[in-house]
Amino acid sequence: MLAGRSERRLGIALVTAAAVAWSTAPFFTRLLPFDPWTILFYRGLFGGGFILLFLALKEGRTALGNLLSMGNGIWLVAFLSTLGMVSFIPALQETAVTNVAVIIATQPFVAAAFAWAWFREAVRPGTLLASLVAFVGVGIIVSAATANSDVSGIGLACLMVLAISAMTVAIRRYKHISMVGAAALSNFLGSLISMAFARDIAHVTSGDITILAMFGFFQVALGLTFFALGSRLLPSGQASLVATLETPLMPFWVWLAFDEIPTSRALAGGALVMAAVIADIIDDHRPRGKG
Repeated sequence: MLAGRSERRLGIALVTAAAVAWSTAPFFTRLLPFDPWTILFYRGLFGGGFILLFLALKEGRTALGNLLSMGNGIWLVAFLSTLGMVSFIPALQETAVTNVAVIIATQPFVAAAFAWAWFREAVRPGTLLASLVAFVGVGIIVSAATANSDVSGIGLACLMVLAISAMTVAIRRYKHISMVGAAALSNFLGSLISMAFARDIAHVTSGDITILAMFGFFQVALGLTFFALGSRLLPSGQASLVATLETPLMPFWVWLAFDEIPTSRALAGGALVMAAVIADIIDDHRPRGKG
């Protein structure tokens, strides 16, 4: 029991760290005057490279061989992660950011449903309630924006949620494989796909390369690694719920760096998301009765 609680605490801490890392995406994107595919290409190269370097330092010369000998599980996780990444960019191009954000907020429910269907993983009622509150919070955050919705963009956003939710469950299912290695593979696969659509690959400067390297390290390498390690220790629905902290944290970094003051709705919705996650964590650690 104590070991299980300790694992849950570690899982929550790691997924929270992943949400913080992922939330820096708007900050880095603001610093780069390139098309999204070029950013995705370099971000994947640096992100995958940093993760691979970590594995090499940890496992030595056997790192690559160990990575490729882990069977279908690692390729499934890497494929799903890549699908989620490459769906996200065109979704933002085809429809309003508000639509994408609201669809992303449904991920805890989708992940919980996949986990139940795949291996009958139960979900606590408290987590479902907190997920619903977080969904409302995200709705408040994006309710001030207006834009015409587009079917293809919404479809891509739904595909992304399905992919990331399935990846979360697969990480939980295949605990024996190197999830850090899967994160590296997904980044390289994402770069390979993005190369076909990128227009500005040859136009980056040395200063841009520095920013892209930091983007790849902080937002991608740390984010994916923390999430891969943390989500294997938590029920899939709870891991996705904690990861929604990314949404209210995004405007914080933009405010800090560019002095853009968040709207009152962003503050109210963000507070609701954070309250939902904190309440679920407190409820998860509350002693349960035996009967």
